[in-house]
Amino acid sequence: MSDFILSPAFVETSTALASLGLCEARLQADARWPWIVLIPRVVGVREIDDLSAADRGRLMEEIVVAGEAVRAMGEALGRPVEKLNVGLLGNITPQLHAHVVGRRADDAAWPGPVWGVAGAVVYEANALETALNAARKALK
Repeated sequence: MSDFILSPAFVETSTALASLGLCEARLQADARWPWIVLIPRVVGVREIDDLSAADRGRLMEEIVVAGEAVRAMGEALGRPVEKLNVGLLGNITPQLHAHVVGRRADDAAWPGPVWGVAGAVVYEANALETALNAARKALK
């Protein structure tokens, strides 16, 4: 994992949260949803089947933990998560990554997917700090 380099796309669109056993966990920079992106620190992987069986299992466990953190963020922000969405798309950024997104029936994209909904909303400073603190606490 020492040769791993995070795609610049993630640096531009998210904030570092934690280094988990397999993945880098990052807060997606869109205040409309509590949203964590997990990026496995494995060089050259694009698809889930590029991971070893053990790493696929570890990724699933880290998705579950990220879901707990997404729910914690929603609670802390006063918008409890009603449904978790998990996606491994990679159509734009090919480096393997998993999105874990908290959804509500009153969110900006419900009931459709969050991908492709234009115009990310920047977190206000206090809300960003609240989201980061809740996520980091849950990821420990």
